[in-house]
Amino acid sequence: MFRRRPLLVTGKPGTGKTSLAYAVAKELQLGEVLRWNITTRSTLQQGLYRYDAIGRLQDAQMSQDNKDNLAEIGKYIQLGSLGTALLPSKNPKVLLIDEMDKSDIDLPNDLLNIFEEGEFEIPELARIADKVSEIVVQTYDNQTTTIVKGKVQCQAFPFVILTSNGEREFPPAFLRRCLRLDLREPTRDELEAIVKAHLGDIIGQADKVIEKFVNRRDKGDLATDQLLNAIYMLTRTADLPDSPMLDSGDDQEKEQKKEKFIERLLQYLSSTEGI
Repeated sequence: MFRRRPLLVTGKPGTGKTSLAYAVAKELQLGEVLRWNITTRSTLQQGLYRYDAIGRLQDAQMSQDNKDNLAEIGKYIQLGSLGTALLPSKNPKVLLIDEMDKSDIDLPNDLLNIFEEGEFEIPELARIADKVSEIVVQTYDNQTTTIVKGKVQCQAFPFVILTSNGEREFPPAFLRRCLRLDLREPTRDELEAIVKAHLGDIIGQADKVIEKFVNRRDKGDLATDQLLNAIYMLTRTADLPDSPMLDSGDDQEKEQKKEKFIERLLQYLSSTEGI
């Protein structure tokens, strides 16, 4: 089934990779997006669950009833976004694994078995399954769920979207198990549609900014949200009664200030020059 193959979405910053997950969840009415923001320190276990061993040890030292302490181990376990996405449910959940480029070299391969099997084990619970078979734990979205015999197995495989800026190569075995989508940069007409969707019908005021954005984008990396920020700030500032940027000086000075303002907001993402 296609959902057992995650969707690997690549593209430059600002092309809508992250927004795609939220659009899918909204369109298919699949509820809240479960998001895992990847860093260089991210591990598979962090995505599956977190176990507060120190907190449990401190509380166990104060308890005289070992059986009760075992039953309460769930207080110290919280499922991660990946673990929560794999919980049994009638409808699939949407899982966004954002910025895979930043991951440790081993993480893509570590995810392969999870994507293949759709299940995982919590060893801390599996070890006590003969004494306490059902444990209530917290989920990533601050709910509770019951884990039976320390094992989680999905019923409807989650819709998994992984995002990448294309800054690194992934292992062939990982790529073979993914559906791949490359998001190109939006055209001029598409940028106008994006501006209208976010800021309303202000294309007349935004036309010059869009033109400048398109021209600058050909020479370096720019994100669409930079364009939105520039248009928003420019049009909102123009509406202010005492705008120091637009209301001081003659027409030529005002135009120069506006151009400088736009230049600062549309700096290339790879630039180290401050504003």
